[in-house]
Amino acid sequence: MDGQTAFRSTTRHMLKESKTYASQTLMGGLSGFESPIGLDRRDRIRALRTGDIGFVHSWDINTSVDGPGTRMTVFMSGCPLRCQYCQNPDTWKMRDGKPVYLEAMVRKVERYADLFKATGGGITFSGGESMMQPAFVSRVFHEAKAMGVHTCLDTSGFLNRNYTDAMIDDIDLCLLDVKSGDPDTYERVTGGILQPTIDFGRRLAKRGKKIWVRFVLVPGLTDDEENVDKVARICRSFGDAVEHIDVLPFHQLGRPKWHELRIPYPLEDQKGPSKACKDRVREQFESYGFRVY
Repeated sequence: MDGQTAFRSTTRHMLKESKTYASQTLMGGLSGFESPIGLDRRDRIRALRTGDIGFVHSWDINTSVDGPGTRMTVFMSGCPLRCQYCQNPDTWKMRDGKPVYLEAMVRKVERYADLFKATGGGITFSGGESMMQPAFVSRVFHEAKAMGVHTCLDTSGFLNRNYTDAMIDDIDLCLLDVKSGDPDTYERVTGGILQPTIDFGRRLAKRGKKIWVRFVLVPGLTDDEENVDKVARICRSFGDAVEHIDVLPFHQLGRPKWHELRIPYPLEDQKGPSKACKDRVREQFESYGFRVY
């Protein structure tokens, strides 16, 4: 790994030596991570650009949720989309995350490397949108691959152009959110455009990467039969890269965060899909030859 960049510091870095740091637990929030203290704004921007630091919301250890096996899932701060059903609006702004040293993140992966290998797990970067911080994420992935640790990127693919082919080569699996198959619906759901997701999926497939597609099913928003067919056709364009499609029924678990942040929640009274709706959508994807969960 590249040597750590020397930063100008306006205050002495005491975190390493503090009793608080030494006693921090390893699970939950950002406990156990070393964070840069006293970096001025210019230093932080430069360090973010090089990947020497990343802005992290939180992390957790989980099983079979964000990829295979036992995984360390790191939720990065910052997202360019504003999905109506977002469960984590507290990750939208990068400045609300905590800056974490690249070396601290790599050490954390190394600490769990044996567990990951034993369970077929690894590290997953999620968000927010992890592609907002491509240098940090890709450098961690590169180090993880050197340890023999499986890597997984959870993304909308909206920032497709942020990732070079060399960065893609260090991704083993992508959890790709195909939020809509119809461009107008996609814009209504996210505020963004669909094409970058398609482009990124095709780039992943071209480089031999595996994809788990995620599709959030919202009655009256994404459940239209034609829209689902368009999602299936997009997935079909990724060829054999798609291992399965996860149909994720809409729920209201994220609503309290919108209220806490005092952001108007567009799906305040929205109900989840009926069993008949879920069955119909799964059958649509299956009719295209996909395994569906």
